[in-house]
Amino acid sequence: MTTEQNKAAERRIIEGLNKGDLAIVNELFAADYVYHGPASLGEIRGPEGFKQLMKMIYSGFPDFHMAIEDMVAEGEKVVTRATYSGTHKGEFVGIALTGKQVSFTGALIARFVDGKEAEAWEEFDMLSLLQQLGVIPPMGQPGK
Repeated sequence: MTTEQNKAAERRIIEGLNKGDLAIVNELFAADYVYHGPASLGEIRGPEGFKQLMKMIYSGFPDFHMAIEDMVAEGEKVVTRATYSGTHKGEFVGIALTGKQVSFTGALIARFVDGKEAEAWEEFDMLSLLQQLGVIPPMGQPGK
């Protein structure tokens, strides 16, 4: 597959996940898919494992959205810089519902094999997310 085809596939994945359409995972993820996320999310294996991760995210942020800011590709890898957003309407990684809207940045490197996402590495601004949810005070302000 070409870099442009891989970028188009990554856009389709993001658009599907933004709509809550987990069928896109069955279509565009390899059977032996591996997701390397932030330490709090850990390593996820297989399309079903990734769907469980997304269900957890949707339960905390039903309006989850990933806005593509930049996307570049070389060889079999596609790098996406994005802004993640949503409203905290349910428990998320042990954090009780706050009702707060959040917006934070992150980056995803996806590796494609034969037109399917086979592996991904993702990092996002967890500090900003936790500050916006009120779990950690903003920098320079004493805790309460």
